[in-house]
Amino acid sequence: MSVTNEKHARKMLREIGDSVDDGFDLLTGAFYFAALNRPSIIFDEYTDHMSQLACAAATPSILRSMSAENAARHLKELIAVKYCYTGDLETYDDLQNADLFRVIDRRRGLPVALGIIYIHIGRRLGWKMRGLSFPGHFLVQLEIKGQRVIIDPFTDGRILDPSDLRGMVKTISGFDRELRPHDYTPISDRAILLRLQNNVKFRHMQMRNGVAALKTVEEMLLIAPKMSDLWWDAAMLNAEMENLSAAYSALENFIRSDESKINRLRAVTLMEQIKTRMN
Repeated sequence: MSVTNEKHARKMLREIGDSVDDGFDLLTGAFYFAALNRPSIIFDEYTDHMSQLACAAATPSILRSMSAENAARHLKELIAVKYCYTGDLETYDDLQNADLFRVIDRRRGLPVALGIIYIHIGRRLGWKMRGLSFPGHFLVQLEIKGQRVIIDPFTDGRILDPSDLRGMVKTISGFDRELRPHDYTPISDRAILLRLQNNVKFRHMQMRNGVAALKTVEEMLLIAPKMSDLWWDAAMLNAEMENLSAAYSALENFIRSDESKINRLRAVTLMEQIKTRMN
């Protein structure tokens, strides 16, 4: 029986922080983030469920001969139809939708949480699966022998064509916004986990819960200790709560990790202001 606790989860997330961007198991990383708020969670039933999904797929010989489009349809049939995973339209902002354990329990979640499941199962079946940098809505790319299709895990694994993507970009970012190559550029597994947790941070900030937002930022820093944007968030949230020493320290880390001279000068100015307040 595999049992974890917050201390162990933090240790494993730090190991992800020390690894290369795609040098870890994506689903396991998401499980460790969820475990930070679930004392003594038993992993086995969740990892067993994921294995059950993969084993319920077609035979290996059939899988090897599939086109990318047929493989995407197979994932849809397996994950969305047979196991009933779908996007949570009714309570989209519920924090449970970003907790992989609760997503598996409830069979519904955010686009990125569901996307992690699609990516994990697709990889188990031997296919190349990547998350995309699409703005405001997480999408997945499946590639087989140079053929690529884009899947929306939130809408039951629907296959998207260029006109679908253009329509989504305009809906999310405004009518004048056009589809750009960056919108469908693959991102690293680390970036996927950060996108998952960024949803949690944003929800807490919407609820004006600075303590919870700061906790989430600090947890994100476990896997991205050199990400300057996170150190900036940590500094601003700490300063807002009058944690001046912690804010000052976060700005020091920001300066060490940010490459922009203008940003570093801005941070130095804030550090001087904080130092004055501390004295």
